[in-house]
Amino acid sequence: MNSLKKTFCVFEEVGTELIQNLAPDFISDSGSKYYYTQKGMYRFSNHWGRLANSKWRLTDKGISAEKDKIGFAEWDNFYPDNEFEKLYYIEWDRGLNDVLYQHRNNPDYDSRAVLRTSKETQKRLKNARNILQLSNWARYFETDITILREMIIQDLIYTDLSLDEIKRKYL
Repeated sequence: MNSLKKTFCVFEEVGTELIQNLAPDFISDSGSKYYYTQKGMYRFSNHWGRLANSKWRLTDKGISAEKDKIGFAEWDNFYPDNEFEKLYYIEWDRGLNDVLYQHRNNPDYDSRAVLRTSKETQKRLKNARNILQLSNWARYFETDITILREMIIQDLIYTDLSLDEIKRKYL
């Protein structure tokens, strides 16, 4: 487990049948179970996100309605994490209408989104989620809120402008 400290990883939700014949290789103090295979790791847990000193997210496929979910990640999908390097970028999942952070080592990274430190990324995520979920910020703008959201989120992802600078751009 020590080699997985200070890592970022996105696990894909899988069904229980994939671990039913496996014995856990490790059980954490919080009850999460870890199953190691040649290809990767299964994790059975009721909590995802920031863990001790790692950032592990689950892509929920709706396979289980239970709070406990099983995720799988290949070993190559564990990327290094620290607080000082610009390792993260933001992507907008329009289907979920949410913004998520990704690691620069993600093979889908197109080198266009601005890379930021973990702390900078968390601040940007909060700003972007407020733009997507709230509407009171838009009352002084004449442009349709849907169009404004699109432009502001794009600027939050692809520029270093502050949220105030971005908003002033569109007043």
